[in-house]
Amino acid sequence: MIERRPILTFVSHLILILGVLIVAFPVYITFVASTQTADAIVQAPMPMLPGSHLIENYKTALFGNSAGAGSTAPVGRMMWVSLVSALTIAIAKIAISLLSAFAIVYFRIPGKSFFFWSIFVTLMLPVEVRIGPTYQVVADLGMLNSYAGLTVPLIASATATFLFRQFFMTVPDELLEAARMDGAGPLRFFKDILLPLSTTSIAALFVIQFIYGWNQYLWPLLVTTDENMYPVVIGIKRMISGGDAANDWNIIMATAMLAMIPPALVVMLMQKWFVKGLVDTEK
Repeated sequence: MIERRPILTFVSHLILILGVLIVAFPVYITFVASTQTADAIVQAPMPMLPGSHLIENYKTALFGNSAGAGSTAPVGRMMWVSLVSALTIAIAKIAISLLSAFAIVYFRIPGKSFFFWSIFVTLMLPVEVRIGPTYQVVADLGMLNSYAGLTVPLIASATATFLFRQFFMTVPDELLEAARMDGAGPLRFFKDILLPLSTTSIAALFVIQFIYGWNQYLWPLLVTTDENMYPVVIGIKRMISGGDAANDWNIIMATAMLAMIPPALVVMLMQKWFVKGLVDTEK
């Protein structure tokens, strides 16, 4: 029997509420700033209630009619670039990792342990470490200011390969034998048995990799110089001009709010699958 302690329940809920308020307060301030005029934001103190310029500011951000000192590229285009890049990175990472883990576990390849650990050791070589030669290769191939340049260097994932390998090793050998007896080839076994069993793991990795691709900053900063190929994270930085020039902080804050929407939607819509993929042990 579980003993109920009202005081402990009250304290735990109070801590949770305080935590939510601390996390949500900057988001609220960003939203309030996105509904004000540029002059109202720089006042001291800044208004703490939403203003009357919400539609105007978001329309200006989406369609790029701002006359600010920084970048005035339409945020709608930036969000499209970010969406394509994030989806490509997430889907390609999962596809490549599934196939590589499948080959490592189920095929008799000479030296497959060496190949697996060669993949795994790349965890110690993130993009930041190999960014110089990677940029040189991308530039030599003419992939600057392109979707290929934004995504191809980021689509390999040793972490996802390792996770799928560990999961495939828990699949009973009897399933493989049964598939062989039914005349199923390797690809049929992969498509009809392994993929359905991997659904929750795929969903969890998709959420993680989508947010990873959406939030990329350093690599797009190097390979994009054309405003039409700015991801939204780079776009926010380009909107902020240096020196004494005045920034349209209301438009910048509106852009920041818009940039939060797709990752938040992915997490909310796939929350059930995401949590199940992380904690479900009954494979």
